[in-house]
Amino acid sequence: MKNAALLSITLLGLTACSQGVQDMSDRTASPCGDKPNCVSTQDTRPEHNLAPFELNDGVTLDQVEAVVLKEPRTKTAEKSADYLRIEFTSKIMRFVDDLELRIEGNSLIVRSESRTGHSDFGVNRKRADALRAALSEAKLIK
Repeated sequence: MKNAALLSITLLGLTACSQGVQDMSDRTASPCGDKPNCVSTQDTRPEHNLAPFELNDGVTLDQVEAVVLKEPRTKTAEKSADYLRIEFTSKIMRFVDDLELRIEGNSLIVRSESRTGHSDFGVNRKRADALRAALSEAKLIK
């Protein structure tokens, strides 16, 4: 009886503390939610919208990935022929943000979002701006 009660309390505690598994499938075509912690080239709302990223002819996802991975605390989490998800981990609190990239023709679809919290204090927009500057410096975008 004691073991059953202990097991029940343990399972209840684990269930209450569980945040669930966030779906990490390709969300590049999806608009951002209502929280101010996401930016995207596909979202038309001004607070979430990024200007288009126009790739130079012949640019590959491998080239884009190499530029992104120069940033500290980054790692490739998922990659296919035309899709890339890079995880950025914050230095102190270890929060993870997702940068999702998809090549469609000569366009680079960009979506950057915090996994947790409400506001990111502009971190994802700054990240997208830094990405644009780095890709421009590498002569990968127009």
